[in-house]
Amino acid sequence: MTTDTLPANRPLSRLNWVDSFLWAIRVFALFFIAWGVLGAIGLSLEGNGLSREAWQELIVAGISQGSMYGLIALGYSMVYGVLGFINFAHGEVFMAGAMAGYFVSDFFFRTGLWESNWVIAIFIALIASVVTSTITAVLIERIAYRPLRNAPRLIPLITSIGVSIFIQNAVSLMVGPAVKNYPPMPEWLTDKYTLFGVSIEGTDILVIVTAVVSMVLLWQFVERTKTGRAMRAVAEDKEIAALMGINVDRTIVITFAVGGVMAGVAGILWGIIFRGVSFVTGFIPGIKAFTAAVLGGIGNIVGAFVGGLVLGVFEGVVPNTVLRGLSWEIPIGLTITALIAAAGFFVAGARFRRAWMVGVGAVLSLLAVAGLLGWTINIPGLSQLKDAVAFTALVLVLIFKPTGLFGERLSQEDRA
Repeated sequence: MTTDTLPANRPLSRLNWVDSFLWAIRVFALFFIAWGVLGAIGLSLEGNGLSREAWQELIVAGISQGSMYGLIALGYSMVYGVLGFINFAHGEVFMAGAMAGYFVSDFFFRTGLWESNWVIAIFIALIASVVTSTITAVLIERIAYRPLRNAPRLIPLITSIGVSIFIQNAVSLMVGPAVKNYPPMPEWLTDKYTLFGVSIEGTDILVIVTAVVSMVLLWQFVERTKTGRAMRAVAEDKEIAALMGINVDRTIVITFAVGGVMAGVAGILWGIIFRGVSFVTGFIPGIKAFTAAVLGGIGNIVGAFVGGLVLGVFEGVVPNTVLRGLSWEIPIGLTITALIAAAGFFVAGARFRRAWMVGVGAVLSLLAVAGLLGWTINIPGLSQLKDAVAFTALVLVLIFKPTGLFGERLSQEDRA
């Protein structure tokens, strides 16, 4: 992708209608973000904002949920790195692991081991989840994708959607459509603990620590082992990797298997946090994990995990802060300040002929208009907008930084 697609510093005289349209979208997006952030601060100063404890709970919950998004996103990112297409069936790989973990946990609950020795029970459930997700991922690659290895990319992409639907319906037929609930967690795990002055529930600590350890082990595997180097070589250029003696097919299978392992870990963590799983459990988390992979930079392993963390915090915090802040009426003093600053940026933009200066001036002008007209936006059901906020994050990333926060890591073929 060239720098011409995002003309942050392009002179105004060189902007075409596409650039102008993109700038208009950016201006309106930044206007609402700035208004929401200022409103959240203003409401807090007025005593109507969130308490310190509420902020802590939102951030911790966001990091906990984002950790699972990040683990699932690793599978998307690695598969895209070696095959160049998005495996939309990966959400069902995660769901299969979560479902297997439920049946093992339920068996131990009925036999009494769940209460008497929870650590052993959950460890065996974790192994079952990981093995099931890994086998599912490998079978998907062997049956659905390998015969299409040399087909146009659109064909395996459509196939992945079909595989996703097939797995959902197959699981529904085998275990039924009803939601399956994991057994209750032990009290010591659901209790709250204070770390660095922050009160955190034991389940959140377990999820975050497990996710971070899994990510570190994966990074070590990819960066330090011979198999990991082979995976990176195949992701860079399959033909040259084959000429160097690397078994490309085996490396691709290992990539799917490693992605399945991460999805299996995320599956059991999902059961610990949310408890309920069903045949459609993998759909929304899978789409959000794909969003996290794009957010961090497709093909970038560390970026995918960090993108999941950012997305989790974003969808946890934004509805109750930025969207709530839109109900704040901009005071006249801030309105006048924004108007004066907007004039200054417009003059500077015209003088130096820089689009970003004009864009900042436009955002400040909209803030001034909102203040003069006394605009307020009251959005009901803020807690129900998490999914909308998550997908809005994807749109914003594609508009402002389509290569992701950490940049894409693509093969020579994908870069061409």
